[in-house]
Amino acid sequence: MIEIDNVHKSFGELEVIKGVSLQVQKGEVVSIIGGSGSGKSTLLMCINGLESIKSGSIRVDGTEVHAKSTDINKLRQRIGIVFQQWNAFPHLTVLENVMLAPRTVLGKSKAEAEALAVKQLTHVGLGDKLKVFPGKLSGGQQQRMAIARALAMSPDYMLFDEATSALDPQLVGEVLDTMRMLAEDGMTMILVTHEIRFARDVSDRVAFFRNGLVHEIGTPDQVIGNPQRPETADFLRSIN
Repeated sequence: MIEIDNVHKSFGELEVIKGVSLQVQKGEVVSIIGGSGSGKSTLLMCINGLESIKSGSIRVDGTEVHAKSTDINKLRQRIGIVFQQWNAFPHLTVLENVMLAPRTVLGKSKAEAEALAVKQLTHVGLGDKLKVFPGKLSGGQQQRMAIARALAMSPDYMLFDEATSALDPQLVGEVLDTMRMLAEDGMTMILVTHEIRFARDVSDRVAFFRNGLVHEIGTPDQVIGNPQRPETADFLRSIN
């Protein structure tokens, strides 16, 4: 379980997260929606330990992410994250890119890492691209490779930060299909997304962020289908 308790985060004097509390249960899919600058992506960075917090706490299965005693690199092995764009190593094949972290971080043998990489690349529909170099992939295929790379670390949790926002519209569907498959597999996921229809389809809960706070949270039918806060309704109208 991921437990976020009264978290505050500032960049200089600008407070971007203003007391967020949220719990994500094992096997749950939670989508975070909201306008730019509302603190959504920053929260994911804080969960993964890529950003510090000013106050509050974030615990992953009881481990305090920001405690000095926490081995953050070991913890990150359990929390996969996929960004808007993932810069692959252009001189390595797709297979070699996905093998890299299991070998260097997990200490897997070449054979073990290759088996993991082939399994996950096949899982995301790239089993026929193993020997291809990343520059030959479409944007959607590159994002699916990024997902496979994260999955090759056998994470307990997956974080997606606007994973489709940098893609051409015709490529978005293939990445969303991969994310939907992970949700159906029971992966615990937190998605920052503007794909409202997708969020409604796959999420157990949806949180609307506004001005660094969870402004409204509930089931997709509640938050997207029948929002109770006028700001939530205004946001949904603005992107439809």
